[in-house]
Amino acid sequence: MAQINKPDHRGLSHVLKAFGYSMKGFKAALQFEEAFRLELLALVVMVPAAIWLGSNGIERAIMVGSLLLVLIVELINSAIEAVVDRVGIEHHTLAGRAKDIGSAAVFMALLNVATVWGFILFDRFWK
Repeated sequence: MAQINKPDHRGLSHVLKAFGYSMKGFKAALQFEEAFRLELLALVVMVPAAIWLGSNGIERAIMVGSLLLVLIVELINSAIEAVVDRVGIEHHTLAGRAKDIGSAAVFMALLNVATVWGFILFDRFWK
């Protein structure tokens, strides 16, 4: 079954096209999203700290994974905001709700970082 408005890419061609679209997305996030830039900076600083502070590979992976999750959720939130803004600039209750829920998702990802790092660091230094 053919899909409308979708190029017929398969195999390696599909992977290469998807990679290109992903790079365009990263570039757009870096160019237009201040929160993404700040969270990426935090990741650059905190990954070496996670490698140093984690006592084993599992702890390091969980600490770094929690940081990557923030970037993932921020990208999704930014995509939601872009679509909502594309639909219209006038205030609408549902548009505001979509943006607020996206923001809440980012907050939860940040809370996850604090929780993961807090448990690991407490266990390492205060137990």
